[in-house]
Parts: sequence; C-alpha cells; structure tokens
Amino acid sequence: MSASKKGLALGDLIQSIEPSPTLSITALAGSLKAAGHDIISFSAGQPDFDTPDHIKEAAKAALDAGKTKYEPVVGVKVLRDAVAKLYTERGLKDLSAANVVISTGAKHSLYGCTQVLLDPGDECIIPAPYWVTYPAQVLLARATPVFVGSTEDNGFKMTAADFRAAITPRTRMLILNSPNNPTGAVYTRAELEAIADVCLEHQIAVLWDSIYDELIYGGLEMLEFATLRPGLQDLTITVNGLSKSHAMTGWRLGYLVAPPAVADAVSKLQSQSTSNATSITQWAALAALQGDQEPTRAMKVHFDRRRKLMVELLRAIPGVTCAEPMGAFYTFPNLSAHLGKTGPDGVIADDNALCNHLLKNCGVATVPGSAFGAPGNVRLSYATDDDSIRAGLARIAEGLAALK
Repeated sequence: MSASKKGLALGDLIQSIEPSPTLSITALAGSLKAAGHDIISFSAGQPDFDTPDHIKEAAKAALDAGKTKYEPVVGVKVLRDAVAKLYTERGLKDLSAANVVISTGAKHSLYGCTQVLLDPGDECIIPAPYWVTYPAQVLLARATPVFVGSTEDNGFKMTAADFRAAITPRTRMLILNSPNNPTGAVYTRAELEAIADVCLEHQIAVLWDSIYDELIYGGLEMLEFATLRPGLQDLTITVNGLSKSHAMTGWRLGYLVAPPAVADAVSKLQSQSTSNATSITQWAALAALQGDQEPTRAMKVHFDRRRKLMVELLRAIPGVTCAEPMGAFYTFPNLSAHLGKTGPDGVIADDNALCNHLLKNCGVATVPGSAFGAPGNVRLSYATDDDSIRAGLARIAEGLAALK
C-alpha cells in the first residue's frame, strides 16, 4: 500500500477512468423523462424492440427445468458448440467449443481480451471515431491507447497506410469495429484485406468487434476478419453477442471466438472474477442462435427505413453534414458549423455544450462526438420510432436555427 494512502483511498488507476458517457446520457434522459419532461432520446445504444418470444420462452423453459445452478466458467458446452458451428459456417477453420468463451456481454468479452493480451507499456491502436469503452479498457490493462483518426471525407474508416504509420515496436493489438459505433461505417473487403496484410506483416493481434454484423445495409457483405488471409485466424479474436441482433441488451450475454490459448486465458480470468454468465440467459441465447431468425431480419428492415429517414432530415438542416451510415443504428452528423454561436445559456463552445443545449432547451438527448474522439460531431441513434425521429430532428433544426 502506498504510504500516502490510508483507509478507503481509491487507487490511481480507477481515478483515471471516466464513466461511460453514452450510458450516463441515456440515464439522464430517462430520469428527465420520468420526472415529466418531454424528452426525445437519440442516445440509446440498444434496439427499441422487445426480445423475440421464442427466446423468452426458452428462458422460461430453462427456469422450469431447474437450469439455475452454476455452469462452467466458459459457458455451457451446447451453446459454445453452437457458436463454433456458426463461425465455421462463416469460414473460420477447425473450430470447436475450445475456441469459445461465453461472457456477460460483449463488453465483458472485450475486457477479458485486453486484460489477458496487454501488458504495461504495450500500445493498442484504436481507429477514431471509436466506441467510448475501447480506450478505457486499454487503460485498465495499464497499456496505452494510440488513436488513428479518420474523417467524414474517407467514410470514417482508418486506411492501411495510416495504420502502418502508427505502428511502433510497442504495438501489440488493433481494435477494429465494423459496422462501427458511433459512425455506422462499414469496411469493404479490400479495405480490410489491406489492414490484414499489415497485421500479418507486423504480427499484431486483432480484436475484431462485430457486435453489429447483422445490421448492414445497401447490399454490403458481412465479413469475418479472421477469414481474409491465411494465418490471420491465429492473430484474431472475434467478439460478438446477441444484444443488438436479437434485442437482448439486458440479458447480458456475449462471446468470443479465439485460439484456444487465448480462450483458456480469458476463462482463467473469468474464473477469478465473474464465473459463468447467467445460466438462464445461456439457454435463451441458444434459442436465439438456433431458432427463427425472422425477427432479426424484420428489425433490420425497420432500422434501414429509419436510417434513410434520419439522414434525409439531417442533411436538410442548414450547417449540418452527414455521411451515410451503412451499418449499426447510428448517424454521426457534423454540427461544428454551429459551434461558437450563442444560445440561451451562453456561447456554445464545444460539442458538449451543444448537446447540453439540445437536451435542456430542445428536449432532445444526443451524445457529443468528443466522447468518441471526434469533436464537432454528434451521435444520434435511430433505434426509435419514425414519429420520434421526425419530431426530434425538427426540434434539433429549430434549436440550431435559434443560435446566434
């Protein structure tokens, strides 16, 4: 114990970590709405649909069957077998349950990977804009996040050349997310193959976060990074879950597919931290993977319509530009033309102040782009109904027009 710290003094590491801004803003919007305020929220990172009935029925059946005891730390074998089968069908080779670990959400799977692969002094490359949790998890592993920027002009996608330029002797890992949160960007095969070649050349581990892979629009193909080049599967950990594709955010279940040595290490970490994911949820997840996929396809149709509607309405607002998102359920418009203007509470100095203005004075909850490493942008989720999208965008247009 440090000589300067006594009692319940907090450690330095946890004091350097900020709470998730997306969860904080969503909670604030919910509390304001519960208190009677008229709030339209575009902050949520979860589908607005209910979990499909056949998945809920599987959970009920598991309860009735007494499947309420401890399960293996890595997850029940039949579920791990189902995940291995799914990814074998997607082109990965020689998979079995030994390659799969079930965790309490994809965020937990990502955390386990950063903990077992990163050491103090290691660097982890993270393309920006990025999901807010990536750099925090790298810091919690006492490693260093290294950000590689992108712009609306290049579709918010890191190029292989920029990736290569960021590599140092300390580079250990790349975290890659497609479709991307917050931008909705989807990498093409050629773009990923170029990045894969750099990873193979420098033997850099890849944490491939594909949690939105069922939500890709415009005929773009779903790709598995591990399959793009021979030998790449030995460097890749694929993380996924059912929260976005099957509206199971609150069920808390994710999984990873990795070489057995990595899977064993994550299992060891879980054995000393969380133990198994909730037993009942695992049987519901099995029904989600093996059962009717029509609800997932139906959700995607709704999201695609809302995507087009939100982009159209955003592009109609003076001073706003918006790249077309091709995946997930977010838009990431650039509102920087409105920074420096004055509103009811004073000068709008940055995107945080702008989002505060939209929430306080317009009743619309959004997430500032600076939380994702892209100041001047704002993330809006279209995981809400069409009427709310129209009404919320009308409020945003009015609120921006009122700035002087």
